[in-house]
Amino acid sequence: MELHVIETGNLKLDGGAMFGVVPKTLWSKVYPADENNLCNWAMRCLLVVDGDRKILIDNGIGNKQDEKFLHHYHLNGDDSLSSSLNLAGYNENDITDMVLTHLHFDHCGGSITKTPDGRFIPTFPNATFWVSEAQWNWATDPNRREKASFLRDNILPIRESGLLKLLKSEDKVSDHVSVRFFNGHTQGQMIPFISYGEKTIVFMADLLPSTAHVPLPYIMSFDTQPLVTLREKEDFFSEAIRNKYILFFEHDLYHECCTLTESAKGPVVGETFRLRDIN
Repeated sequence: MELHVIETGNLKLDGGAMFGVVPKTLWSKVYPADENNLCNWAMRCLLVVDGDRKILIDNGIGNKQDEKFLHHYHLNGDDSLSSSLNLAGYNENDITDMVLTHLHFDHCGGSITKTPDGRFIPTFPNATFWVSEAQWNWATDPNRREKASFLRDNILPIRESGLLKLLKSEDKVSDHVSVRFFNGHTQGQMIPFISYGEKTIVFMADLLPSTAHVPLPYIMSFDTQPLVTLREKEDFFSEAIRNKYILFFEHDLYHECCTLTESAKGPVVGETFRLRDIN
């Protein structure tokens, strides 16, 4: 099995929105903000080569939205989806499975490409697109609070392509990749669990955006059910500590991976490291 970090660039989001009810005097000690209260976040994806399967987990914001939309997010960094795939020795046509943790624009925007003549086509023409049925239904009939995060051009062309596979329940994508559902951030968010030798790597998506979100009350304002997130975090942390999971971060600009450990104050970050440093 091969694991490849796929960096797709960074975006900036309001620090207050990212840390919810936690005061800036606290969260700014663990995650910096600029003079406009914006924090810089990665859009880090993961390519899992499992036998003849090339499984990409999430794909960033894409580049088909207009300049006005993209300007709001202050995109930065030198990496792109295509260049990172090429650096790993692959291209879009090689991907056999596109696992979308959820359908917010910064996680699935790269799924669809806009052609010069204005058509919307799958970026990965040979891939099955895996989405939870609960998230698909939630995204295609969105509530007013989340509607701006679900862009129809990112989502509906997947179904029209005939490549969509909806999961009603937790399942395996391949021999070594399974997914579980978490509902606090958005309904039916799929979190991939990857068996890598004797280790389990968990792609955290927006269940845990960064190491700075490990304290239990540090929950994003974007979460539709923050008290559900609180319970999901607490239950997952106990499991992660017990089973020595490696947590892989999609949004943490400064840390790719960490472990958790128990302290007198509850779960805390153990070690932080790069994915390539896993033995």
